[in-house]
Amino acid sequence: MQAIINGCIRQDRSSQYLLYKEFYSYGMAICRRYSLNDYDAADVLNDGFLKVFTHIEKYDPAKPFKSWIGRIITNTAIDHYRMNLKFSDHDDVDTHHHIGDAAAVYDQLAYKDLLVLVQSLSPAYRTVFNLYAIDGYSHDEIAELLKISAGTSKSNLFKARQKLQEKLAALGDKKADDISVHNNINIKKEA
Repeated sequence: MQAIINGCIRQDRSSQYLLYKEFYSYGMAICRRYSLNDYDAADVLNDGFLKVFTHIEKYDPAKPFKSWIGRIITNTAIDHYRMNLKFSDHDDVDTHHHIGDAAAVYDQLAYKDLLVLVQSLSPAYRTVFNLYAIDGYSHDEIAELLKISAGTSKSNLFKARQKLQEKLAALGDKKADDISVHNNINIKKEA
């Protein structure tokens, strides 16, 4: 890997291609979490790799490269969000009451299903949810990155979780209806 990184420092196109190919899936997974669709995610990923190739000489070989590139791509996704979408819908956490923590867990949900649910959140909720729940940022760090208050970050996380719980509950109801319909068909066939 260090040979590829050294090639990228020299701006060798074949090394850049190998690095892109090696980290494409990893970077795209990050970008999909922050984007509405694959087209937006690809734009963010390409911008992120441009930053990687532009600043690769700053990489410290004593640290894991995957973490370094992940941080750059995440920050690029945040920059893309700030540039294009802006926060239009946020309140402070003090303006909301707590309605409970009960969340249904569905073993049948695949990663893609969860990703679709997260992508269906508003940009403000999705970004804070990803930064906090997936990437491990604190509310103070999120506030600094997104130029919002820590209270707004907490509020957006609370609302994102609330919306996801509602969407999961709706999915659970739909699955229950599907199972009921399926069972009725089986009963009719047996009768």
